[in-house]
Amino acid sequence: TQLADAFTFLGYTPFFLIFMPLVYWFWDRSLFMRLAVVIVITAILNGWLKDYWQDPRPPVELQLDHDRVVGSYGRPSGHAQVAAAMWFWLAYELRRKWAWAVAAFITVAVSLSRLYLAVHDVDDVLTGLALGIGGLFLLAILISPRFDWWRALPNWVHYLAFAALFAVLWWSWPLPKYPAETENTLFFFIGAYSGTILDHQAMPHQPKRPAWWLCIVLGVTGVIGLFALRAGLTILAVQTGADAFVSGAAIAAFLGFYMTAMAPLLFRLIGVGREPATAADQGLVTEEPAHR
Repeated sequence: TQLADAFTFLGYTPFFLIFMPLVYWFWDRSLFMRLAVVIVITAILNGWLKDYWQDPRPPVELQLDHDRVVGSYGRPSGHAQVAAAMWFWLAYELRRKWAWAVAAFITVAVSLSRLYLAVHDVDDVLTGLALGIGGLFLLAILISPRFDWWRALPNWVHYLAFAALFAVLWWSWPLPKYPAETENTLFFFIGAYSGTILDHQAMPHQPKRPAWWLCIVLGVTGVIGLFALRAGLTILAVQTGADAFVSGAAIAAFLGFYMTAMAPLLFRLIGVGREPATAADQGLVTEEPAHR
């Protein structure tokens, strides 16, 4: 059970709040944005399909992870779908045989963990895997050069598109109640996108990666700060009686902004990340995909 819990953790919010900032701070900022697009679109599609199909999960008495899935439907498995999309996209970016092997192992392990914990049946998992892998082809098109014209548009056009997407999701959602998780995912991306605009203005080039020990110190400190902000803002929202829907969106957006703007600014204030990356630093900075 502990092994299954470890792999299933890779599909829950805390993991992404640890992994994604480390990608942005110490790996590759452009990779972060591409990966964020993959995860956000996959998660939104998964939430919509869950509420559209309304397929029940296995019996509650069998579930070993019931507390974290209560109130949500089974098909497609979000863990399987996001794992397939996220890890295979990373393998595609890295273009190494070992990366494909690692992606396959993690995706299978996460999927099997959901079956072992009895929160999904085989149909849920297979549907999630098919959607996750199949969706990569669409995502590859969206991130390809044929959409460079879209990325070159003014930022205000992108914000209008975010607003339109939110409105469409609100109008088309299969159930009367719009799910908080999907809302938070979208607003987290909006906050992160806003942060990257400011961060790239302050540091146009990929910053030089600090020494490995400093990456550990800053990574741990930065992630602890993120979780502290999340906890503090959540407590503040509860104590002030703020609307859960609005406060959830605001907190998610703020965490995304902290990840891509506030933390990098704090790093620069202490002298880290002020210099652009050199050729020697490119080992972990991914090359642009060949189709870009």
